Amino acid sequence: MTVKVRQLIAGSFEESHSECWLDVVDPATQRVLAQVPCTTDAEMDRAYHSAREAFQTWRNTPVPTRARLMFRYQALLKEHHDELATILSKESGKTFEDAKGDVWRGIEVVEHACNVASLMMGETVENVATGIDTHSYVQPLGVCAGITPFNFPAMIPLWMFPIAIACGNSFILKPSEQDPMTPVRLAELFMEAGAPAGLLQVVHGRKEQVDWLLTHPGIKAISFVGSVPVGRYIYTTGTAQMKRVQAFAGAKNHMVVMPDANRQTVLNQLVGAAFGAAGQRCMAISVVIMVGSAKDCLPEFTEIAAKIRPGAWDDAGSAFGPIISKSARQRVLGLIEAGKREGAECLLDGSACSVEGYSDGNWVGPTIFANVTPEMSIYREEIFGPVLSVVCVETLEEAINLINANPYGNGTSIFTSSGAAARKFQHEIEVGQVGVNVPIPVPLPFFSFTGWRASFYGDQHAYGKQAVRFYTETKTVTSRWLESDISTAVNMTIGLK
Repeated sequence: MTVKVRQLIAGSFEESHSECWLDVVDPATQRVLAQVPCTTDAEMDRAYHSAREAFQTWRNTPVPTRARLMFRYQALLKEHHDELATILSKESGKTFEDAKGDVWRGIEVVEHACNVASLMMGETVENVATGIDTHSYVQPLGVCAGITPFNFPAMIPLWMFPIAIACGNSFILKPSEQDPMTPVRLAELFMEAGAPAGLLQVVHGRKEQVDWLLTHPGIKAISFVGSVPVGRYIYTTGTAQMKRVQAFAGAKNHMVVMPDANRQTVLNQLVGAAFGAAGQRCMAISVVIMVGSAKDCLPEFTEIAAKIRPGAWDDAGSAFGPIISKSARQRVLGLIEAGKREGAECLLDGSACSVEGYSDGNWVGPTIFANVTPEMSIYREEIFGPVLSVVCVETLEEAINLINANPYGNGTSIFTSSGAAARKFQHEIEVGQVGVNVPIPVPLPFFSFTGWRASFYGDQHAYGKQAVRFYTETKTVTSRWLESDISTAVNMTIGLK
């Protein structure tokens, strides 16, 4: 019997009454692991009203009590770390080691949420005018919602609902329909940690369910991670409904390699940054810019890349797993063919990759193109596969100008032994997250995930202090307390006296 993925509504895990069910497919075998529902409108409505009711109580729950829930949740996540990674690997195709990293980066955000009391502190100034004091409070918004992608089914849900709930909100999570079992298990552990019924709801589906969340007048904030066209749609639709929206969209991340960089470090770091997780990371390095003689390491890098191979999640020798779906694989293969057609030199072609015992898997091997120009499809498009484009320039200025001309601004890095080159790069580059001798500069949760330009639609970013601001509103109170025998004159101005 096919497993039916449950939804969480009003504190209970239940099977949907939907007539529309989607297959959850193992990308390494095409075996149907489970079926996930498209939550009905009536069930969506019930989830909202339950979340709204839970918020009325939770907003008045003392901040230390909310923090203690996060401490208990963090402990359970650590206890079930490997179990979560196993579920994640089976439904997403990630290697077990990669899946463990996915879970752990989510746990780090929950740890940050444990510090919510200090994160929500307001400000106070005494005597802003004679006998008048001003102070501010940070208060929750209400019912918030999150729409998460397939590529990080543990980390990205944990970017969202723990911070939102720690701030005093309730939350509706709509995870990816391609790997929903990991988020549901996260929700089960959250309830086990002692979360009040209704505080977290988990619904499933596709565009119809997303649109329901975007247009419902009672939902105050939407957090989304995904592609550019969908991110733009989420942002414009949500903000048109007067919602607060943060939408993390696409990326085209560049690594700059200077001639003075440590050669072996570059080779080792670039392999993982370009091909890890089959390139299905919004922070993957998809373009490497070789400055001057740095290009001399390209033959050696190609030789190293040719030796790594994809494989099943429980194969300790595999470097990465399959592409998430057959259609996603076909898109990657189409872009590889476009690269060849448009004149790029294919140094390593992973199009015909196969894995013994998994003939139906969505495999694409490491692929490297040289002589890539900005006009080519493989440079312009976010491929989301294990495909690396190599661009050669003569100076650091050329590299900076090339990156700044790209519409995306999610992440970038430079490898160099020169402090002056590193400082120039980090100062002049128009990208939100910069690594210096670090290939994938994803910040730890006490900072914020700060993509720029077409990589992000919105104002406040994910996790860190900015997430707290996203999920809260500031109330400022100005007060004067008069002694009983003191009167004030009529004041016809707006000034404080």
